[in-house]
Amino acid sequence: MKHFPRSVRSLAFALAFVLVAGAASASVTAEEAARLGHDLTPVGAERAGNPEGTVPPYTGGLTSGPSPDAVRKGVRVDPFAAEKPLFSIDAGNLDRHADKLSAGTQALLRGQPGFRLDVYPAHRTVAFPKTVLDHTAENATRAALTAGGLGMTGARGGIPFPIPANGLEVMQNTHARHAGVAQLMPDNSIYYTDKAGDVVLSNRSSLLIEFPYYDDRRSASSPLILRARKEQLFPASAVGQVLLQWEPLSYADHERRYWQYLPGQRRVRVVPDVGHDQINGVTGGIGTVDDVYLFSGKLDRFRFALVGKRELYVPYNTYRFAYHEQPEQVFLPKFVNPDLVRWELHRVWVVEATLKAGARHLYSRRTFYVDEDSWSILASDQYDQDGKLSRAGFSYLHQAWDATAPIVHTFGHYDLLHGVYYVAFWPGKAGVTFPAALQPDASWSPEGLAARGVR
Repeated sequence: MKHFPRSVRSLAFALAFVLVAGAASASVTAEEAARLGHDLTPVGAERAGNPEGTVPPYTGGLTSGPSPDAVRKGVRVDPFAAEKPLFSIDAGNLDRHADKLSAGTQALLRGQPGFRLDVYPAHRTVAFPKTVLDHTAENATRAALTAGGLGMTGARGGIPFPIPANGLEVMQNTHARHAGVAQLMPDNSIYYTDKAGDVVLSNRSSLLIEFPYYDDRRSASSPLILRARKEQLFPASAVGQVLLQWEPLSYADHERRYWQYLPGQRRVRVVPDVGHDQINGVTGGIGTVDDVYLFSGKLDRFRFALVGKRELYVPYNTYRFAYHEQPEQVFLPKFVNPDLVRWELHRVWVVEATLKAGARHLYSRRTFYVDEDSWSILASDQYDQDGKLSRAGFSYLHQAWDATAPIVHTFGHYDLLHGVYYVAFWPGKAGVTFPAALQPDASWSPEGLAARGVR
């Protein structure tokens, strides 16, 4: 396995996305690809709504805000703030809605008194720039998986497999989902709860991410899907530390790499490889490294089967939750405040991941629910080695109309066996911005990290 050449001056920090493992795959035919922009949206979702009208047709997404000043310092006004829930789902009526609830959601409703879903009218708000749509159309007939699914070739600047043939291609799409060319989260916070019901702020950082894959000036030559820099703001013992990560587009050709700047020593060190089911300490021991974004890193330990599509209630258009000013009102002892989370009915791809024979992992099986419009994993179910449902994951999508990109960085997991949970990458009142000016490649190198290090 090759590492990135030293001439590459890029970073990637995805605490990880997904790269696929499995058999190689070929692109679709030109006739099949012609469906894009017609009965399928330009990124491969079904354009039509459902017969009941509870999933609306796709009409182009949300590309403008409710007012000229609807974005202030990265905080977006909720365009649906005046809407009221259509109904709520709790332990008393979940059986009537079970066909549209993930196994993890059902377990939370049954096991946590007071937990509920407020279901609102669905809005298909996800939208992408024309360049992304154009590249997606090109990728449809040229992208292919390589090295048994660990990598891919032929994809550039768009969704690699808008008409997926298998679970591997769906997961590759989640890895290469569009989130703009750059994002800045000035206050990227992680909260978890312990068994006593205490809410703990475990980590705060400023997180800058750039996506060379979606930057037309770099996408043809860069081996990176993204590069990111995380500067620690809390706890006090970590202030001044900086983490640099390069995330590869193809694990068949490169490995993820980390560097850390230690201000006390004024030096940069290589961070040993982390991944798979290593416990992620900032989550209170609840999440694994590859739980990040509901799945991250290599897909070498699981087999991925595409089950099909279904309609599912998922967190969606979560503006009120994302930008709330008071975290003590957001994070309750057993779950995120149901008053602040908007749930909608959307179509999702369902992918079943089963641990390979002889492979080691905390989970024996995982189910991923992938949004057809954004290619983001919106919910997941995780099963322990005894086959028992042990954790339920959710991510919280909302559309940044000012950047024509969805924001799905905030995610978390509920430990169903111990009644605790965490939420990571929550922006709060600091918001999320999309820098127009990208930083030079040299600033994304280990040498650049050392040069900018101060305490």
